[in-house]
Amino acid sequence: MLIGVPKEIKNHEYRVGMVPASVQELCSRGHQVMVEAGAGAGIGFSDDDYRAAGAGIAASAEEIFAEAQMIVKVKEPQAVERKQLRPGQLLFTYLHLAPDLEQTDDLLASGATCIAYETVTSDRGGLPLLAPMSEVAGRMSIQAGAACLEKSRGGQGMLLGGVPGVEAAKVVIIGGGVVGTNAARMAIGLGAQVVILDRSVDVLRRLVGEFGTRVQTVYSSKAALEEHVLSADLVIGGVLIPGAAAPKLVTAEMVRRMKPGSAVVDVAIDQGGCFETSRATTHQEPTYMVDDVVHYCVANMPGAVARTSTLALNNATLPHILELADLGWEKAIQRDPHLANGLNIHAGNVTCPEVAEALGKPFVPYQAA
Repeated sequence: MLIGVPKEIKNHEYRVGMVPASVQELCSRGHQVMVEAGAGAGIGFSDDDYRAAGAGIAASAEEIFAEAQMIVKVKEPQAVERKQLRPGQLLFTYLHLAPDLEQTDDLLASGATCIAYETVTSDRGGLPLLAPMSEVAGRMSIQAGAACLEKSRGGQGMLLGGVPGVEAAKVVIIGGGVVGTNAARMAIGLGAQVVILDRSVDVLRRLVGEFGTRVQTVYSSKAALEEHVLSADLVIGGVLIPGAAAPKLVTAEMVRRMKPGSAVVDVAIDQGGCFETSRATTHQEPTYMVDDVVHYCVANMPGAVARTSTLALNNATLPHILELADLGWEKAIQRDPHLANGLNIHAGNVTCPEVAEALGKPFVPYQAA
């Protein structure tokens, strides 16, 4: 199979779909890989590194989209990229379609087959291709939130961990999954007061087992959520419904009543965000103010630590890339039902029920010929 790796073009996105080590694995199995010139430069991988691994270097993304049978990316294809997809071509990347009607319509019109990292499952019920970036984003959320509390960023001028004799900030984390757990680790390490809300008692029990009395765990009723959000200095939104739009748990009215100079970091923004006041931002302009509350809603947070993120992502995606290349996507998803759960778009149809429901599209399950 001929696999293409274009350079990412989203704002301040430096990650790359495959590192040289991944390319070498594919080439050793007899596949061909084309990498766009400069695709890995942002994380320290030169074109010569890719050549040494066996890749060919393409002068442009257009060349890759025109020739490759499978496109491997990191972020969702931008409008100019979507126009270059063609029927029968396979796209393997993050898509986050539920809040993105325009992208969905373009992918449907392209006729391409699109497998989304974020809906591939595992035999333990997790999301193994989303987990590495959730780990990164969870840890980054505390770094970003701490910066947002600085006076120069619009915050109240508060040090997250305080100092002796001065109270530490209260960090409220909504969702105790991968994002929430990693956010808690960082917040505890910096000395913050940490509260985690979740609707699963099993999740809360696991968090107590890991963190003990260093965190306060709370069942996420509406009353409890409002109480803790209103008293928080920093709120981290880390809720996820696989494939679906994130629920709007924090209302605009609650944000209006939060402390002036407090901050929110919406890690769920890729799926539309869990604050009513959230709108996607970029690393170039990461924050904005609503009712004196700093909002950090960068849609590709892990892109800021692109080298770490790319290496972590490749560790998770490579087995599936090899599976798709060795078998072809149809045989691969027939053999692996967890990979089949990643199929979001095929032959002009939405094949993921959560995406179809979120966007009001017909759900057409894929059936092998």
